[in-house]
Amino acid sequence: MKTPTTAFNDASHSTPSNVWRLRTDAWEYLGFAAKQLSCALDVDLDRKGLRTEVGRQLGILESIEAYWAVPGEAHVRGLRREFENSGYAAALAMIEPVTRGFAHFAADLSESGQQATEHGYHSDDPQSSHSIVNDPRSRFEVLVIDDVSETVREEFIAEMRRQRRHTDEFVYDVNVVPSFEDAMVAVLLNPTIQACILRPGFTVPAAHTLGTDLRTFLDSHIAPDIGTYTPKRRILHLADKLKSLRPELDLYLVADVSIEELATLVERRFARLFRRQESMELHLSLLKGLSDRFETPFFDAVQQHSRKPAAVFHALPISRGGSVSSSRWITDMGEFYGMNLLHAETSATSGGLDSLLEPIGSIREAQELAARAFGARRSYFVTNGTSTANKIVHQSILAPGDVVLVDRNCHKSHHYALMLAGARVAYMEAYPLDEFSFYGAVSLKTIKSMLLDYRRAGRLDEVKMITLTNCTFDGIVYDVERVMEECLAIKPDLVFLWDEAWFAFARFHHIYRQRTAMAAATALTIKFKDPAYLARVRKQRATLFDTKTGQPVDDATWLATRLLPDPDIVRLRVYATQSTHKTLTALRQGSMIHIHDQDFAHHNGESFREAYMTHTSTSPNYQILASLDIGRRQAELEGYELVQRQAYLALSVAQAIGRHRLLKKYFHVLDTHELIPAQFRETTRPMPLRDGLSAMDEAWSTDEFVVDPSRLTLHIGQTGVDGDTFKHKYLMDLHGIQVNKTSRNTVLFMTNIGTSRSAVAYLIDVLVKLAEHFERKREDMGPRALQAHQRTVSGLVGTPPPMPDFSSFAQRFKNDDDTVDGDIRGAYFTSYKTSNCDYLMPNELAKRVAAGNEVVSAGFVTPYPPGFPVLVPGQVFTKEILDFMAALDTREIHGFDPNLGYRILNTAPDH
Repeated sequence: MKTPTTAFNDASHSTPSNVWRLRTDAWEYLGFAAKQLSCALDVDLDRKGLRTEVGRQLGILESIEAYWAVPGEAHVRGLRREFENSGYAAALAMIEPVTRGFAHFAADLSESGQQATEHGYHSDDPQSSHSIVNDPRSRFEVLVIDDVSETVREEFIAEMRRQRRHTDEFVYDVNVVPSFEDAMVAVLLNPTIQACILRPGFTVPAAHTLGTDLRTFLDSHIAPDIGTYTPKRRILHLADKLKSLRPELDLYLVADVSIEELATLVERRFARLFRRQESMELHLSLLKGLSDRFETPFFDAVQQHSRKPAAVFHALPISRGGSVSSSRWITDMGEFYGMNLLHAETSATSGGLDSLLEPIGSIREAQELAARAFGARRSYFVTNGTSTANKIVHQSILAPGDVVLVDRNCHKSHHYALMLAGARVAYMEAYPLDEFSFYGAVSLKTIKSMLLDYRRAGRLDEVKMITLTNCTFDGIVYDVERVMEECLAIKPDLVFLWDEAWFAFARFHHIYRQRTAMAAATALTIKFKDPAYLARVRKQRATLFDTKTGQPVDDATWLATRLLPDPDIVRLRVYATQSTHKTLTALRQGSMIHIHDQDFAHHNGESFREAYMTHTSTSPNYQILASLDIGRRQAELEGYELVQRQAYLALSVAQAIGRHRLLKKYFHVLDTHELIPAQFRETTRPMPLRDGLSAMDEAWSTDEFVVDPSRLTLHIGQTGVDGDTFKHKYLMDLHGIQVNKTSRNTVLFMTNIGTSRSAVAYLIDVLVKLAEHFERKREDMGPRALQAHQRTVSGLVGTPPPMPDFSSFAQRFKNDDDTVDGDIRGAYFTSYKTSNCDYLMPNELAKRVAAGNEVVSAGFVTPYPPGFPVLVPGQVFTKEILDFMAALDTREIHGFDPNLGYRILNTAPDH
């Protein structure tokens, strides 16, 4: 069996995002093969075929394990020797400890006795092989980047191992790679790496020829002239690249010469600098770095509180389990939830724990750790969901009369928040996907056009904020950095609120991260300090303003130009609200507000505090807060692994549907081409991740909109079943599969960090069974039934009435005819007097609209699905809106009474 010289060169495993699957499957197959080959009684066994496949799988692992310390490349070489010498029992003994470790996502592989010997452990080692196997401590890997001989490599690993103590909180293993490129590949592929040690001796090219996907990705991210860099510059470039891939990693620099000079250049890239002889300090720093991320101050405080004896003489009979453990009738509550949850129930007024409203201790520390993890300047915990987080942000920034630009398709909490704040709302239209009965996102051209409309009307100073959803429920993701950059070129002090309710996980993957609010704000902060950027701005501004009058040139030029804001006048004020509980580990309603606002302290600090007080309970759920704290720990330590896994698992479902004869007859996963019109894309791949990490990176770096690959919008029109029925009857009732959103002819499936391969396999199996059911049902139909069925299918596959645009506010709630904003608060409270309102059934309403009468909605009308307000207070009814509502086949419409009809405002309200 010949060792391959090319890493990841096989087309079947050329995508770094699925290396975890290739690695797991290869080890599992080798275990199976070792068992089969050791069975001499099986005369029908295809030994030649097995050995051939064993050689192929070993070749895969020799490429992959070079980037892992455990079990590592040496272990695979030893395994190859055993297979070549027919030592199948010994091979199996080397494989089984590895495959057992994969039950824990291969993050804590224990070392067998043979591994222990190879890694330098001996019988007189303080940690014997037996204690290593049973060591309960969490393990991680440390990557060293240095081009050294095998002897020097082993000496360094042995020296670091000698520093271990039984009292260490964690255990780590060390792997050494020789080059810049190998370091980047290792950090991309191996999520168990938690720290990197850079030493000046590393080279640039990878030790092996890389596959096309990795090669393309590296070429687009490494400076083409890197070979000409001085050692110092090369070190800094590598540090920057490693941090861009995995910002949570701790970086350390070990050098013998000019360490004092290097210290002046690193600019906080490294946690610490060392000389080569300081192995003990390096060891302690590695442990301390991980300990800092492992720390959960509030979760720990709640645990400690629950263990203290106490006598309760305040509210909360349930505290310490008092009202439960003494009950004859509700003991099952304690049995179901567990006494730890009841023992942790307490109040801030009881002492021992911090206050959410005035945090000075463990909650404050937990929020500071969250800010670090999510790349924010400030982070705040919210215990009653992102609906409340949105209300807090809106109220803290807006005063009555401020104009806010809002995606009309945003979550209903924004509409209610704007009404409460008294803001004047200017609704922007997202591009419609009429065929599937939902919206996409708001184009940058639409946003810029509206800002320019307000500038032309002389009202730009009234525009305070823009609110957008990123990513949308259906997975459409904005180019956040570009949107903010171009908007700030028109309105330098514009405040941004990005509703990232479904996007909290994105921070923890290098491609996703670039399209998050906090990462984009950081990137713009760096840009605005770059002299070269300022020079580009000066050059562009000369073309955008008349040199004689100083006034802006025509709007068409501004719309056609990729605008750059002036760093001298811009104020970067960015807020993001996230439903942590939706995409990361947290209890229901656990959310966060992340802030990157350079004017927060002197412009918004007090108003934010008051808004937070307004909407936050004085009796917050401490279990929710504790879950936010420990969920942050998980995201920092293993988020990268889990996020890339969830994206690949979704892709595997899409591929299974596309390849299966019967599945693709009845189901179709909508791709980028179907969800994003061509004018918003520069790339052409329908599913970028399917074509590799580099393809996804290209799309996410260039296209105006992209699709989150962890979301699958499944078109089900060919089944003849609408989305709501498919969800309840076929998925939930029959098979226990839970989904959140449907449209007339689609069902949205989302993978998350908790999704397993077995869950994905179950979903595919269920879809196959359903396809078989629909096929049998179709085969049993007579001619007339088949014709009726085909009419139903045509109705679901065809295009219904177009999604209605926002019509307009009634004249009495508008400011003028040149701009679109309206007084939603005024309209809302007008309806509080019953004499101001009436009800109309749809047919009578349609007659009045057809006659040219202005009929005005008194409230919000929100059908589920699609889940956005079709009407808001003060909005004018139109024929298009009524046609759309008539065509909807949905059981739930908030704001519409089937017995009374629509609530409308009278023409002459009673003031």
